[in-house]
Amino acid sequence: MAKPRTRAPKLADWQPPAGKRAAAFSLDRLDPAAKPWSSGDKDADKTRVDALAMELDALQDQFYADRRFKLLVVLQGTDTSGKDGTLRSVFSRTSPLGVHTVGWKAPSHADKAHDYLWRIHRAMPGAGEVMIFNRSHYEDVLVPVVNHWITPAQVKQRYAQINDFERLLTETGTVILKFMLHISADEQAERLQERVDDPTKHWKFSLDDVDVRTQWADYQKAYQALLRATSTAHAPWNIVPANSKTHRNLMIATVVRDTLKNLKLRYPPSDPRLKGLKIT
Repeated sequence: MAKPRTRAPKLADWQPPAGKRAAAFSLDRLDPAAKPWSSGDKDADKTRVDALAMELDALQDQFYADRRFKLLVVLQGTDTSGKDGTLRSVFSRTSPLGVHTVGWKAPSHADKAHDYLWRIHRAMPGAGEVMIFNRSHYEDVLVPVVNHWITPAQVKQRYAQINDFERLLTETGTVILKFMLHISADEQAERLQERVDDPTKHWKFSLDDVDVRTQWADYQKAYQALLRATSTAHAPWNIVPANSKTHRNLMIATVVRDTLKNLKLRYPPSDPRLKGLKIT
């Protein structure tokens, strides 16, 4: 039997504050094992995720026809946090006609010949399109920070540049949803071990993952810093407690659904010549 909720979950509880209050934000205070969007019944939650995927398909069809907006969905998180799983579950029913995905890897030689946001800007959604980022431009204030490839002054500069870039996008019709998939170190260890133990998942595993895992604390510190610096009124971060894969999908699907519904989407006016038209 599902456990009754004591209150409806509040998205604001999972968003770092913007402005002067941001300095007080601590990622450690948010439990990656929490399930605020769950009904308490895993099977019921899975059914709800599937229903939400259907809703998203209908809303995306209207979004594509409306063409007043563009939607950028950023999925950011450590290895095994569930970016691929989110794509498979939350967006399982949407048409590839208007929904596209980019999985960002290390920059190529061509990318490095330009500023670090060059390749990102080229991948922005067009009118009526949904673009989903598996990793994102935030890698450029994570990997270089942890490995000390850029100075603190350059990090601060990049935070400001990213905020300005996202402001440009929102001021020109792009809705930005940023999700940080928050898992624990123990959960990551279990998921990495699953990849080692299952031969069908070896392609997902690299020995580099073991080296990166030794930097867990440094990455958590870098995440906290970027969440403080880049959660803005125009593009806030949503931190998703993601130890539970089902809860992760449920929360993200709900937020995307609610965002699309709040846009008051509409189909374009019908051609008056269609009234009474009979096809023979």
